[in-house]
Amino acid sequence: MTNVTSIRFGETDIEAIAGQEGRVAILVDTEGKLDPAGRRVNRLTRGTLARMVDSSRFEKLGQGEVISLGFPAGLSAEALDIVKLDRRPSQADARKAGAALGRLRGEYDMLVLTGSTRRAADMAFGIAMRDYRFNAHKTKADPAKGEVTLMASKPEDVAAAAAPLMAIADGAHMTRDLVNEPANILTTTEFADRLAEMSSLGLKVDVLEEDALEELGMRTLLSVGQGSDSPSKVVVMEWMGGKKGDAPLALLGKGVVFDTGGISLKPAAGMEDMTMDMGGAGTVAGTMRALALRKAKANVVGIVGLVENMPSGNATRPGDVVRSMKGDTVEIINTDAEGRLVLCDILWYAQDKYEPAGMIDLATLTGAIIIGLGHENAGVFSNNDTFCDAFLKAATTEGEGAWRMPLGKAYDDMLKSRIADMKNIGGRPAGSITAAQFLQRFVKDDVPWIHLDIAGVASVKSDTRLAPKGATGWGVAALNRLVMDLYETG
Repeated sequence: MTNVTSIRFGETDIEAIAGQEGRVAILVDTEGKLDPAGRRVNRLTRGTLARMVDSSRFEKLGQGEVISLGFPAGLSAEALDIVKLDRRPSQADARKAGAALGRLRGEYDMLVLTGSTRRAADMAFGIAMRDYRFNAHKTKADPAKGEVTLMASKPEDVAAAAAPLMAIADGAHMTRDLVNEPANILTTTEFADRLAEMSSLGLKVDVLEEDALEELGMRTLLSVGQGSDSPSKVVVMEWMGGKKGDAPLALLGKGVVFDTGGISLKPAAGMEDMTMDMGGAGTVAGTMRALALRKAKANVVGIVGLVENMPSGNATRPGDVVRSMKGDTVEIINTDAEGRLVLCDILWYAQDKYEPAGMIDLATLTGAIIIGLGHENAGVFSNNDTFCDAFLKAATTEGEGAWRMPLGKAYDDMLKSRIADMKNIGGRPAGSITAAQFLQRFVKDDVPWIHLDIAGVASVKSDTRLAPKGATGWGVAALNRLVMDLYETG
């Protein structure tokens, strides 16, 4: 289903500019100076471009923003899009400009004149990221996408620089597709099947069924899904593009394809949004796709736990005690605190099987993180300052909001149980922190670990800089950057 914008790269061609029938986009720097491509367009439009650039409307325009002129004289195009952008823009501004064009393009063919900007590849990335639609279930689909042609002074160099960015966009689109899917379509079986299809990209994909999970002792994970007719599964994706024998980075994702809360039933209002409770697994899947597409020279393992949390006569009850793969027992106080029960078993499995160099788990885990950080930042928890700082730097570089949250013994004490080794919830105060403390109990002391609570950023109600409303694909770019910074070889 993933459908990333197809972008062609070519040299500036005045005949192509004049004959373009969809949209023509031109970059103008903040001082209003026209480059050779701009001067050509100005001549074709009989000075219209220069008049607009000299206007107060252009002066008020922000960096990376666009003014559109309809049916410009001298061009066959239906619109001329004027983008205000420095000659040497920041990565963020170049992507913002591309996203603005991606939002405008729709079904139109678009020709983008980038001149010699060094950020042309980032503009292409912005176009690809913003130009996303999820219409798989509409009986009257939106018009087909048009083609984008990006013209630059050195198109081969731009194409080479854009290739790995297009892999990231492809991965982010996969994440969005998965998160946007309704639960009657994206069952645990369908989810596993889609991940298995990525073996065609060079990933080694194994699907562990319930009998294998029982044999491994993943009873906390299995307890979450036992009230559903959909079988619980764990999917393991290996990308071993680095040095043979190097310990891999392990990415782990919560994949609750629908969360009713189980016996601790959620309120009806807003429950339809719980189709996105597999957002952590979706981000892991999209990241693994991006790494495979760009042939990353790193060893990375993605592991996702796929379950459905439903109430039934066979569902886990509040007050039940279950034993984890590690061997610790957990008293279930609230069956709606289920994501940590999925993650704790796959965290232990990752360490037992792979002895990873580091672990990062992702989950739409708590509403409490939204109260604390809103929809602008994911919550970041870690047992290792160096590892955490590297991720925060990667997230900042990619423009994906992330904020470190505390851990500590005082929070850990809130999980004490009278009848088991721990409770699965520590009460209302500090809910996102006690959830992280629960997970830390399943991380060995010598393993660098990060927990990302992405409940506020995985799916949002309004447009973001690089995504339309709905699933964002948050985390694919940041995790890819972290792999590049810490784990790439050669």
